[in-house]
Amino acid sequence: MRALAVGDRALLVELGDGDEAGALHAELLRRRAEGTLPAVREIVPAARTVLLDGLDDPGTFARELTAWEIPALHARVEDAIEVPVRYDGPDLAAVAALWQVTEEEVAQIHSAAEFRVAFCGFAPGFGYLTGLPQRYAVPRRATPRSSVPAGSLALAGPYTGVYPRSSPGGWQLIGTSDAVLWDAARQPAALLSPGTRVRFVPEHAGSRR
Repeated sequence: MRALAVGDRALLVELGDGDEAGALHAELLRRRAEGTLPAVREIVPAARTVLLDGLDDPGTFARELTAWEIPALHARVEDAIEVPVRYDGPDLAAVAALWQVTEEEVAQIHSAAEFRVAFCGFAPGFGYLTGLPQRYAVPRRATPRSSVPAGSLALAGPYTGVYPRSSPGGWQLIGTSDAVLWDAARQPAALLSPGTRVRFVPEHAGSRR
């Protein structure tokens, strides 16, 4: 763990991998809920870092933080959010070939996994979900699409994500969901937040909500 000053009131904590970043993020939230964490405005996890913004004394906290013993990451105890999905994406056959399984088995493997939102970014409501074994990591497309439809279920590297809105993208598209990932009128606006458990529930390809 390495804590770097960012301006006068923030720290960027660098970790060894995504699991360590997730474990630190969970521990920071736990201590804040208990009232044992110094006042901090924002705690923002990323792939291998956690940003803490709004600290009164970043230097002192950095010295304390690097001495912490961080418990291993455990899933939250609350129920997982279930996201209905149709495994009908245009890259399903390509992913099946990479995994050396049938298209039906891609759906079975993916929907059997329990995912966790490691961090959010790219677009409002977009969560980077981990949970598939490393052997199922897939490369991005050689040629990104100029427009990926909202609701597209996608894979890239070790991550799963659902596009909350239409946008360019280079991830492998394996399915479609009608779930609303971002709604400014909803509290909270994002369906998924860091640490949230997620399960994908298969629907028939012809069904609609």
